Amino acid sequence: MLETLHRIVQAVNAAGDFRQALEIIVERVAEATGGDVCSVYLLEGDGGHLRLMATRGLNVDAVGQVRLPVSEGLVGLVAEREESINLNDADRHPRFRYFPETGEERFHSFLGVPIIHYQSRLGVLVVQRQARDRFSDAEVAFLVTMAAQLAGVMAHARVRGELTDPGDADDGHPLGLDGIAGASGLGIGEGHVMTVPASLDSIPDRRIRHVEAEENAFGRALEAARADLRGLAARMQGQVPAAEQQLFDVYLQMLDGDSLRERIVAHIHAGHWAPFAVRLTIAEHARRFEAMDDAYLRERASDLRDVGQRLLSRLLSVGEEDQPLPDRVILVGEEVSASQLVEIPRDRLAGVVSAGGSANSHIAILARALGVPAVMGVRELPVHGLHGRALIVDGYRGRVEVDPAPALHDEYQRLAEEEEAMTAGLADIAGEPAVTPDGHSISLTVNTGLAAEIERALEVGCAGVGLHRTEFPFMVSPRFPGEDEQIERYREVLEAFAPLPVTLRTLDVGGDKPLPYFPSHDENPFLGWRGVRMTLDHPEIFLTQLRAMLRASVGLDNLRVMFPMVSRVEEAERAAALLRRAHAELAEEGVVTAIPAIGAMIEVPAAVYQAESLARRLDFLSIGSNDLAQYLLAVDRNNSRVASIYDELHPAVLRAVASVGEVGQRLGKPVSLCGSMAGEPAIAPLLMAMGLESLSMSSGRILRVKRVIRTIPYSAAQALLEAVLACETPGEVRRLVNAEMDRYGLGGLIRAGW
Repeated sequence: MLETLHRIVQAVNAAGDFRQALEIIVERVAEATGGDVCSVYLLEGDGGHLRLMATRGLNVDAVGQVRLPVSEGLVGLVAEREESINLNDADRHPRFRYFPETGEERFHSFLGVPIIHYQSRLGVLVVQRQARDRFSDAEVAFLVTMAAQLAGVMAHARVRGELTDPGDADDGHPLGLDGIAGASGLGIGEGHVMTVPASLDSIPDRRIRHVEAEENAFGRALEAARADLRGLAARMQGQVPAAEQQLFDVYLQMLDGDSLRERIVAHIHAGHWAPFAVRLTIAEHARRFEAMDDAYLRERASDLRDVGQRLLSRLLSVGEEDQPLPDRVILVGEEVSASQLVEIPRDRLAGVVSAGGSANSHIAILARALGVPAVMGVRELPVHGLHGRALIVDGYRGRVEVDPAPALHDEYQRLAEEEEAMTAGLADIAGEPAVTPDGHSISLTVNTGLAAEIERALEVGCAGVGLHRTEFPFMVSPRFPGEDEQIERYREVLEAFAPLPVTLRTLDVGGDKPLPYFPSHDENPFLGWRGVRMTLDHPEIFLTQLRAMLRASVGLDNLRVMFPMVSRVEEAERAAALLRRAHAELAEEGVVTAIPAIGAMIEVPAAVYQAESLARRLDFLSIGSNDLAQYLLAVDRNNSRVASIYDELHPAVLRAVASVGEVGQRLGKPVSLCGSMAGEPAIAPLLMAMGLESLSMSSGRILRVKRVIRTIPYSAAQALLEAVLACETPGEVRRLVNAEMDRYGLGGLIRAGW
C-alpha cells in the first residue's frame, strides 16, 4: 500500500485548503481500504469533545453537526485510549453509541485510529464496513500511517489559520497556548502578524526575451534591498548589542556575495525571469545550509530566505502594506524573522510568539538581547487568527493567553509592574560582591564573543570573562586571520577587563562549524572533527593563535587559556605542550610574558570521567553545560521536535556537574561553569554548593544570579543540593529548587509571581 499512500499524500499536499485535504483523505482512504465509510473527527479546543469534520459514506449533513464527548462512543474510546480499535461487531460493543443523523446503523465493522501530533491528540480517523469482518493487519497499518500524515496536515492548518476549533471560533473566547520559554519576562499587548505579499515558493517561471532588461531589473532590486537593510541597521544602532547588530552585516554580505548574485544572473541568462531566478538560487543555497548539523548554520537558511523575500518584493514592486501598529505589539508568526523583529520600534515591541523555533534559536537569542519576552515552538499556533487579538506572553512558562478574561489580564498587569520594579531594584547591587549571607563567595563572570559586549559586562559588576569565544574573526574573514590581526582582537578584551581575569577559548570550529575557506565534511559533525581535535591536527594554525594570545597579554598578565572539546588526556597534554612551545618561541624573540593558567572544557561525558586526570595536568576546568547536557541526554537542544526534553535539571546532568566539582575541591583546582545553567537563578545555589568557584553567563543574567547568591546562605544551598542529588526526575528537582526560591522571596526571578 506504500504506492497508494504516496499518491494520497501527494494529492493532500496539492489541496487548496484544509477542508479540501480532508475530503481527499476520506475519499481516497475509503477506496484504499475497501471501506463503506471513512470519517475524520476533530478534537475541539476544550479537549473533551469530538466533532465530525469530513465523511464519505455517512450522511453529509451530519458534518459539523455531530458532536460527542470523548467519554462516549467508540470514536471517543479511540481518542481516550490513544490507540487503535478494530472490531467486526461494533454495534455489540458496550461503548457503541448510535447517532441517527449519520445513518451509520448499516455498518458493523469498525476501525478507528487516533490522530496524534507530538503527543497532542488532534482527532480520530475511522473506516467502517457493512460486513462483519475485522480489518486486516495491513489495513490497520495503512490507516495508522495515514493518521500520522493527517496529524501533520491538521497541525499545519491550524498554524496557517485555515482551521479554527469550533470551541475557539469567536474572537473574545479565552484560549491558552503552550510552547517553549524562549526569553523570560511578561508581555501584554495586541497580536500583530506581518503579511508577506509575495511568496518565493509561489513564483512561477516565465520565459524572457530581453535578458539585459531582466538583469537590470534585478540590479535595481538588489540596490533597493541593500538600502532597506542599511536603513534598518541605522534604526537599530545602539538598541541591540553589537553581536545582534551583526545580523544586518550578515544580510548585506549575502546580498553582496558573488555566489548569490552570479547564480541569479546565470539563471536569468538561462532564460528565466528575475523573480524565478531568485527563487531558484535561494532554494539552492538554503538547501545547503539546512543540510548542516550545526544549529547556527541552519539558522542561516532562514536568514537567506528573508533576504530572498526582500529581493522578490523589490522585483515585483510590492512593498509590505503599511499596517497600523498597536501601541504594544506582540509579533506573531510561523517563523518570525530577525528583520521582522527589528522592524517593530523597540518601545512598542511587547513580545514575540512563534510557531517554530526553540529556546536556542536565533530569534529567541535576539529577543533576549532586546529584553523582549518570547514563546517559541507553539506547535498549533493559529497565526492569522491572532492578528488584532489581545495577547499575554508569559516568557517564564512558555505560555500565551489569548483574549484573557479581565481578572487574568489584571493579574498579569500587576505582575508585570512588580517585575519592572524588581528589575530596577537589581541595579543597586551591581557594585556589590557575590557573597552569601554566611560569607561564601563565588565569581560571576561573563561570556563574550565581541568587544562591543564589554561595556555592559563592566556595568553590571562582573568579575572578569569566563569564556571569550575566539571564533568570530575566523568565521567572518575570507581567510585565516594573521597573528597581528588576532593580537589586536585579544588585546582589546584583555585590556578592557584588566586586572580581572579573561579566559580565551581556543578556536572551536570544524565539524559542525566549518570555516568557508577551510571546509570539513563529517557524517556526524557533533561527533566529528571539531574543537581541539581540529587545531591539534593543524599546529600551524594553533601555534599562530596561541602566540597571538600570549603577545596580547604582555604587561597585563590576566590571560587564561582554555581548550574546547577535550575528550582524551593526551589532547590536553599536547595542547598544553604547544602553548609552552609558543611561549618559548616568543621568549627567544624577546617577548616576555607569563605562562597563563591553562584549562580544559568539560563538555563530553568522557571528560567527566577523566576530570581527575585532567585536573592533575591542568590549572583549571570549565564545564560547558550546554554541550554536556546535550551529549548526556542525547538531545539536540536546537531541534524543536525534542527541545522540550532537553532539561538541565535532569539528575544525570546535575550529578555529572557535581562529580566534576568534587574533583576540583579534592585536588584544589578551580572549576567553573560557562553554559546556560550558570545564568539560571534557581540553579545557582546548587552550582555553588557543588564547589564551583566561578559561573560565567551573559551580562544580562549577572544581577539576577547575584541577588540569589547574596540572599541564600551557603549552608542552605548545601542542604538543598543533598536533597536534589537524591531526586530521580527533573520534575522533583524543579519543585525543590523553586520551593527554595520562594522560601527566600526570590520567586519573581524565575517566574511571573506564582
